[in-house]
Amino acid sequence: MNKLFVAALKEETPGLNFFNHTGAGKINATYHVAKLIFQHKPLEVINFGTAGSLKKGLNGLIECTKFYQRDMDARGLNFELGETPFDEIKEIILSENGYSCGSGDSFVTSNIEMNVDVVDMEAYAIAKICKKENIKFRCFKFISDEANENAKSDWTQNCKKGAILFLEHAKKLSLI
Repeated sequence: MNKLFVAALKEETPGLNFFNHTGAGKINATYHVAKLIFQHKPLEVINFGTAGSLKKGLNGLIECTKFYQRDMDARGLNFELGETPFDEIKEIILSENGYSCGSGDSFVTSNIEMNVDVVDMEAYAIAKICKKENIKFRCFKFISDEANENAKSDWTQNCKKGAILFLEHAKKLSLI
């Protein structure tokens, strides 16, 4: 298998039957993606899912190339927000030509302290596994909401739109 397609939830990929689903959150993503990598030995992992935008006017389908762990907070131990104590990987930057994604195990409905373009719950974990295993990683997010009080209802309504856009974009890029 050359390419492994992963998404958190089936609801994010209606009609895209080639996706493997990990479940929501960093721990589920880590476990299931690691298991799939060791089982299939892909050369590339492609993540698609939804994300909340923290930037006004950012919408549609975007490619994320910078990943941060937004809920790791060891500032009380003199580490920076997002920095895991005693871990050599503080951030994952694949390219400067893309958007930044802050992953965390909380659903964002207001501003956060980290300066990122979008928020999700899995991308950082998947990017880190790929980095450690030396596997190419690409990440596409559909902006499903504005990470505000309307996020839950916006997310549900936008999943199908995102799946259609991803399929069109993936075909243009010859990913599928």
